[in-house]
Amino acid sequence: MSIYNLFTVLGGLGLFFLGMKYMGEGLELAAGNKLRVMLEKITSNRFLGMLVGLVVTAVIQSSSATDAMVVGFTNAGLMELSQTVGILFGAKIGTCVTSVLLSFDIKKIVPLFIFIGVVVMMFVKKNNYKYYGQILAGFGILFFGMDMMSGALKSLNENGLIDGILSSVNNPFIGILLGTAVTAVIQSSSASVGILMALAAAGAISVDQAIFIVFGMNLGATMPAFLSAAGAKRNAKQVAVLNMLITLSGVIILTPLTMLLPVADTIENLLPGNTAAQISAAHIFFNVSMTIILLPFSPLLVKLTQKILPYHEDPEKDKMAVEFIDNRILTTPPMAVLQCEKEVARMSRLVQKNYNRSMIAFFDRDKDSIDKVLEREKVIDFLSKEITEYIVKLNALDLQSHDRQIVAAMYSAIQDLERIGDHAENIVEYTRNVIEEKLTFSDTAITELHDISDKCRSLMELSFAMFNAQGGSPELIEHIIKIEDSVDDCKDDYKQEHIRRMDEGLCDAVSGTTFLNMLIDIERIADHCINVAFAIPNRQKSVIAQTA
Repeated sequence: MSIYNLFTVLGGLGLFFLGMKYMGEGLELAAGNKLRVMLEKITSNRFLGMLVGLVVTAVIQSSSATDAMVVGFTNAGLMELSQTVGILFGAKIGTCVTSVLLSFDIKKIVPLFIFIGVVVMMFVKKNNYKYYGQILAGFGILFFGMDMMSGALKSLNENGLIDGILSSVNNPFIGILLGTAVTAVIQSSSASVGILMALAAAGAISVDQAIFIVFGMNLGATMPAFLSAAGAKRNAKQVAVLNMLITLSGVIILTPLTMLLPVADTIENLLPGNTAAQISAAHIFFNVSMTIILLPFSPLLVKLTQKILPYHEDPEKDKMAVEFIDNRILTTPPMAVLQCEKEVARMSRLVQKNYNRSMIAFFDRDKDSIDKVLEREKVIDFLSKEITEYIVKLNALDLQSHDRQIVAAMYSAIQDLERIGDHAENIVEYTRNVIEEKLTFSDTAITELHDISDKCRSLMELSFAMFNAQGGSPELIEHIIKIEDSVDDCKDDYKQEHIRRMDEGLCDAVSGTTFLNMLIDIERIADHCINVAFAIPNRQKSVIAQTA
C-alpha cells in the first residue's frame, strides 16, 4: 500500500467536501428570496410540505442542513410540529439529487466546469452571476474530488486490502451500523453516499452490500438534527425526535423487505455496469419507498413524538429570550435576514409599549406601570445585545445586496430603538421622583405634555410601521416628517411658555425642571423615531428631497 495513494484519497475527499459546500452555497445564494418565499408559504398540508422540503434540499444539497433549518424554524416559532413532517419527508427525497448528479460519467469535462466557474467568480461583477460561477466551480470540484478518490481507492484495493475490510458488510445489520456511524461523524448523507459511490467505482463494494449501508447512512443523517436541537426549546427537540422516528421506521420496515425481495438484483439489472448509478438508485429506493409507506401515517408519527417528548408553550410574552433569530438558520442567509427583521419588529413593539406605559405612569402616578416599564426595559436591552451579535454574524455571510442593505438598516434601527427605551426609563424615573416628592404641575403644563406625547406616540407608530414594511407612500413619508417637525415646534413653544409661567410664579423650580426634562426626552424620542423610519435608504430619499 502506497502512502501517497492514501494521501490522494484524503485529498480527493477534501475536494469532494469543498465542492459540495461551494455548490450548495452557490445554489442557495442564487435562489435568494425565492427560497425565502417558498419557506414562508409552508402550510400544515404535509404533501405540499414534502414538495417544499424536496426543492429546498435539492437547492442546498443537504438534508441535514434542511433538518437543522427546520429545527431552527420551530425553535423560532415559525412552524408547528405538524407542519414540519412533510418537509422532513421531502428533505429525504431531495438529498437523492446529489447522488443522481454523481452517477453521471462526465469526468472528462469536469475541468472545464471548474475553469468556467472560476472565471465567472473572478471577473464578473454582478453577484447573481458570481453565484452561478460558484455553482459550476463547486460542481466540478465535487466530481474532481470523487474521481481522485475512486482512482486512489482502486490502487489501494489492488492487493485486496479494502475488500478484506469490507467483507463483514455482507451482514445487513453490520452494514446499517457502519452506515449510521460514518454519516453520524460526517453529518451528511449526500457526502457519505458519495464516498460509497467512490468505493463502488473502485470495485471495493457491490450494490447488495452497499444497499444496507445506504439505509444506515440515512439513519445517521438524523444525528445533526439532534445536535442542532441541543439547547433549543422543547418543541424544536420534538422535530429531531420526529425526524429520527421517520427514518428509523423506514429502516425497520424496508430492511426485512429488502432481504426477502430481489431489490439489489433488480437495481443491478436496471443499471448494469454503472456501480455509481446503482448506489444512487439504492439511495432513491430507500427514501422514496419510505415516504410512500409512511407519509400517510405521519399524523400518527407526530402524535407518537408528542407522547415521547411532550411540550407546553410558555405563555410569557415579554420573556428574556429571542423568539425569531436562531444560529441554526444562518445556514440559509435569506431566511436568517427575514427572522432578524421579525426580531427587530418585536423589539420595536416592546419599545412602543414601554413608551406608552411610561406616559401612563407619569400622568396617572402609577407605581405598577413604573415597575412594568423597568422590567420590559431589561428585555429591550437584552434584545439589543442579542440582535447586534446576530447582525455581526449575518454580515460575515455572503448576502445579496438588498439583504445586506436591510441588515445595515436593522443595525442602525436597533441603536435608536434602544435609546428610545432609555428615554422611556428616564420618564419613569422622573415619575418616581414626582410621586415621592409629591410634585404638582399646572393644568396648562399637563395639557402641553399630553399634546406633545400624543404627537410623539403617533410619530412612533407610523415610523415603526414604515420601517417594518421597508417603505411607505410619499403621503405617509410627508406626514411623518410633518409630525416630527410639529414635535420640535411644540418643545420650543412649550419651553418658552414654561419660562413665562415660572417668571409669573405659576410653577416652582423643581416641578419646572421635571417639565423641561420631559419635553427634552420626548423630543429626543421623536428624533430617534424619525431615524428608524428612514433607516432603509431607498426611494424615500428622493421623497424627502421633494418635501424639503
